[in-house]
Amino acid sequence: MNSIFTTTITLLDPDTYIYIGWGILILLTVLLVLLWRFSKRLWLKVVLTAPLMFLWLVFLYGSYVGVNQFRVRYIELTFNDLPPSFDGYKIVQISDIHCGTLTGSRRHLLEEAIDSINAQDADMVVFTGDLQNRAPREIDPFRKLLSSIKAKDGIFSVMGNHDFPLYMEGDPIMKSDTLCVRENVDEELGWRLLVNDRQFIKRGEEKIYISGMDNDGDGVRFPQNGDIQHALYGLTPKHFVVMLEHDPSAWRRKILPHSHVQLTLSGHTHGGQFSFLGWSPASLKYKEYSGLYSLAGRYLYVSNGLSGVVPFRFGTLPEISVFTLRTSKSSVNK
Repeated sequence: MNSIFTTTITLLDPDTYIYIGWGILILLTVLLVLLWRFSKRLWLKVVLTAPLMFLWLVFLYGSYVGVNQFRVRYIELTFNDLPPSFDGYKIVQISDIHCGTLTGSRRHLLEEAIDSINAQDADMVVFTGDLQNRAPREIDPFRKLLSSIKAKDGIFSVMGNHDFPLYMEGDPIMKSDTLCVRENVDEELGWRLLVNDRQFIKRGEEKIYISGMDNDGDGVRFPQNGDIQHALYGLTPKHFVVMLEHDPSAWRRKILPHSHVQLTLSGHTHGGQFSFLGWSPASLKYKEYSGLYSLAGRYLYVSNGLSGVVPFRFGTLPEISVFTLRTSKSSVNK
């Protein structure tokens, strides 16, 4: 039942959620006006008016202000085993673009984000999944814009749950064809799609590795296709690895227990798209859902993403993330 509900709401057009929000709040407001007119219980009127006013504030800000902003987060991370040649190496992460949502007046968000990405003069740019909502055709109006992202060592990407044809109607053959189209998009954009694969980056005689694990969700609603052994084939604990994995739940499930990966970059949660007084609904499902986490000297960063199927943000701004890698020696010398 939960799977059916998730699929059903995802099939709605992004702007439909805005119309539904308007409808619900207008209905609640009419009911409150009637209560003020016909009820003599003042306490009840006051008690119900305050939360409705808060709901209007959250809805209007989240749908028309917060959703059109983004921030750049700067994170400096220190590692004992980072090769010295990579001290100061800069990685820019972008996640959860959801092109099908960034249409019309919301397109500027992606334009400004890409301008900001290119302004970072990054060594590497990584995309951690969900380029579309349902189908690759949503990406078409943005191909030129997306292909303008630049980095010295290239752009690397992984698939997210929305990059699979889970939310499409049609027969399995059509869905399989659509998946092939989506996988080819990255190549056309000049991005390197990592599907349980890895690539090395070289500075002089030293290397670090960028690895990408396929989407590894709960295996019920979201694909669980991550193959950690294949993604890290040939690598040993002496190698420094940056892992891209869309779903942060895979960090504890597969990456921590079955690898030595020092830094994992994820997305998927959007930070819950709502946060109030430090609480987000994403915390009900994910142990790690927004920002930086560490365990035994190993790091996970969960991006709030740039967009989402539902065009709404309150207290959790869209973001791009800029990481500077440092060796322990360079940190001591500062």
